[in-house]
Amino acid sequence: MSSDAEHPNAPGLIAPSTGHSPFVRVALPTNFPTTSLFAQSTSASPYVTDQPRSALNSSFGGADYLPPSARPRGGDAPAPSAAAAGGAGNAGQKAAGGPAQGEPRGQTLEEMYSAPENTLEIEVRDPRTQEFGRKMYTDYEIVCRTNIPAFRVRYSSVRRRYSDFEAFRDILERESQRVNIPPLPGKVFSGSRFSDEVIEQRREGLERFLQIVAGHPLLQTGSKVLCAFLQDPSWSAANY
Repeated sequence: MSSDAEHPNAPGLIAPSTGHSPFVRVALPTNFPTTSLFAQSTSASPYVTDQPRSALNSSFGGADYLPPSARPRGGDAPAPSAAAAGGAGNAGQKAAGGPAQGEPRGQTLEEMYSAPENTLEIEVRDPRTQEFGRKMYTDYEIVCRTNIPAFRVRYSSVRRRYSDFEAFRDILERESQRVNIPPLPGKVFSGSRFSDEVIEQRREGLERFLQIVAGHPLLQTGSKVLCAFLQDPSWSAANY
């Protein structure tokens, strides 16, 4: 049998390539279809499309793809697509120097330095032990700073003793049936009730008590004794 080299053009025989590839480049016949073997079928397939992703998202009401670094924080809803929101308006914001749609907006100077809408600070301080004849008692300074309209003044300072707190709490319970009034710090009957440690513990308890009742919205609007006890120097339980 003759070798392949002697009959390079014989049908059914493939000549070795002159290059590095072990395969041969054979010319296609003239009647070979010019379209790709993997061309899209004429029948529409629900899984194949030649539309870009952005076009599909816009047609279904979705948003353009955003990388994780450009997505809004804090669980905000994704920004609408440029086609749905109007690309011209978004471009106008960028040209004017404003934040683009979907980007977080920073605080203005007025927002940063303006006072909060509602502030309420209650402080019990400066305990003083007084002698009244043979009796002794300790009173405390109550400082109130607020801009809530329910209070008469923005800043006040009054002094109250523990028996005043007891009468104040009793009046609150009679006024407000829907609010649970917290307890006061317990009484001390031993001879150490005027020690620095006992007085400081009582001061802290009285401060927590006032912060709770003064911060309750129902007591702020419905109690007649709350603001007077915190801010009126001439307050007396006999008037309530």
